[in-house]
Amino acid sequence: MSEQRVLIVVDMQNGVFASPRYDRSGRVEQINQLIARAGRVIFIQHAEGEMTEGSEYWQVLPELHLPEDALSVTKTACDSFYRTSLDHVLQGQLNVTGFTICGCATDYCVDTTIKVAASKGYAVTVASDAHTTGDRTYVSAQQLIGQHNEVWRELSVPGNPVTVKTTAEILADWS
Repeated sequence: MSEQRVLIVVDMQNGVFASPRYDRSGRVEQINQLIARAGRVIFIQHAEGEMTEGSEYWQVLPELHLPEDALSVTKTACDSFYRTSLDHVLQGQLNVTGFTICGCATDYCVDTTIKVAASKGYAVTVASDAHTTGDRTYVSAQQLIGQHNEVWRELSVPGNPVTVKTTAEILADWS
């Protein structure tokens, strides 16, 4: 399977969006475009507090498309690899060494997963306009999104730089 066509969607769940998130409808639209063109989709779903596995809060947002062959990995930490089956799904089941990532929250689970994946040697492409977060005490969601895109572009992982592209650029690559 072409590694560029595996899409990881992080924490786009009802419970995560119980708090306001920047540009929900726009980000969902971008993610749905990626889902429509991806070879395989992996939904990462956080389980914590009211977001117990199988609960309404744990469910993926209803406006996101759910391909029949989509895979799901449940996590309990910001790191989507920590005590989960994600490595096995990527390497054992799908036989890929890279993926495109999007989702929520930019500054927590998306950021941690990107950095851990790059350190593990995965080729990571970030959809720069398909991740979101909420406003924080000292910085706005828009500022966090822009700052994280910049950090990921400049992240020092010798021999394995993180790629940051817009959804349109990723879709063009997938054509």
